[in-house]
Amino acid sequence: METVPGRDIPAAHKRLAAIVAEYEPIEVVIGLPRSLNGREGPAAAKVRTFARELARRVQPVSVRLVDERMTTVTAAHGLRASGVSSKKGRSVVDQAAAVVILQSALETERASGRAPGEAVEVVI
Repeated sequence: METVPGRDIPAAHKRLAAIVAEYEPIEVVIGLPRSLNGREGPAAAKVRTFARELARRVQPVSVRLVDERMTTVTAAHGLRASGVSSKKGRSVVDQAAAVVILQSALETERASGRAPGEAVEVVI
């Protein structure tokens, strides 16, 4: 598994597009940060902008936004329970949180029969 840093957005888009080209997934799932009450703030707006550009680059592969509330907490608890020290750093927690987001999305789809989250529209 690879964590693609988002600080350099053009580089992140380029790397993710390369990963999509290499692995040919049926869709890309991106975590959408929301507050505990479900509202979206500046971080969610940035993710939506990021996701729209990625969707444009990787089409026809669909991109979906999935609620990521509590995934970092869940991932950190899981890592601690499995004996991984918190000194391992943010990247390990981010990778574990990505797994939690994907597992949640897949479980939601299995249970409901519908794709999880919301589709990102491609704007040309």
